[in-house]
Amino acid sequence: MSNQLDAAQATHKDTPPSTNAVQASHAWVDGSDAPEKPLLNLGFMALTDSAPLIVAATQGFAQSQGLTLELKRQPSWSTLRDKLATGELDAAQNLYGLVYAMHLGLGGSPVTPMAVLMNLNHNGQAITLSRRLREAGVNNGKSLCEFIRQSDKPLRLAQTFPTGTHAMWLNFYLGSLGLDPRTDIESVVIPPAQMVDYLARGDIDGFCAGEPWGAQAISTGAGFTLITSQQIWPDHPEKVLSTRADFIAQYPNTARALMRAVLEASQFIELSQQNREDTAALISGRDYVNAPTDSIAARFLGRYEDGLGFAWQDAHAMRFFAGGQVNVPYLSDASWFLSQFRRWGLLEADLDYAAVVNQVQQLALYREVAQSLGIPSPSAANRHSLLCDAQPWDGTDPEAYAQAFSVGMKPACA
Repeated sequence: MSNQLDAAQATHKDTPPSTNAVQASHAWVDGSDAPEKPLLNLGFMALTDSAPLIVAATQGFAQSQGLTLELKRQPSWSTLRDKLATGELDAAQNLYGLVYAMHLGLGGSPVTPMAVLMNLNHNGQAITLSRRLREAGVNNGKSLCEFIRQSDKPLRLAQTFPTGTHAMWLNFYLGSLGLDPRTDIESVVIPPAQMVDYLARGDIDGFCAGEPWGAQAISTGAGFTLITSQQIWPDHPEKVLSTRADFIAQYPNTARALMRAVLEASQFIELSQQNREDTAALISGRDYVNAPTDSIAARFLGRYEDGLGFAWQDAHAMRFFAGGQVNVPYLSDASWFLSQFRRWGLLEADLDYAAVVNQVQQLALYREVAQSLGIPSPSAANRHSLLCDAQPWDGTDPEAYAQAFSVGMKPACA
């Protein structure tokens, strides 16, 4: 066992799972609420925001719920999608937009009724550009816009999946600059762990992906951070814990147990800075994110630098719990992504937003699980947000929101 795992496990021994969780797990093992399927294959990607799943699986939180979680790292989001759809994976870390692409049968995905059990994190993604662009004088949205408009050929900018969160952050930001991401750039799909290598070789001009790959691009000299996703939308929804709808129907106790384990792991990560540091060391291991601890830890702790000489303590860095506020699967979080599908032509016809998100978002189940752990959850199904274009979002009329955008809008996020 590695020193990283030893350190994290030592911390866990000092701070065991909550009494509620331990008592509940004993009741399930002895009674009718025991997990129907105690061994689960849990998919994840080599990203910092997989931390709650790794901690839940390796630090005793799953075991206290009567579960064993077999972590299965996936090479790409498309592979994760396919294995989740066929049942090779029972549940997985997922992109909000990918869940809904599966549910609606978009982008070549067969229709697979899906479920979002809970949010895994807020914030913590970034748009990263190449050293060549920095040397050409690009250092903010305005200069990027000017460079693109004056360039003889479109920039090649990568994201991780066409309907995923990173594609939506990239599209939204470029749209706010008056650029159309469908015509003004060349958008390509690359797995997140390969982004920095592609950037360093000059195969792409930039990318939008999760950490630690933005930080790694800076530390290797391959690129710089143009804007973080939390600067686009402070405390935005990011990855989710997902499964198929039929999994919940067949294994309801297992779904609850999995949610409890991940919720407790999320809470544990944020109990102290030491827990965060130990978690960063744990997930850096070869079997997990497989990246230098330093590239993970700084932004994990909110210590940002942009590769242009500016450093700051980010008030909206990656969060996994925040008193339970992070984990609520708000209906408005999901319908925002659907509104962007409409905006960019991924959905060609109007849809019943409320019906779709109520099918997928397991809000009632989340509240039940949170209550069993003494974690407060709001009564509201939607939350209010203000994105960098200064347009409020509350989920009440997603179609009107989608139709109100103009690609040539006044720049607002530069």
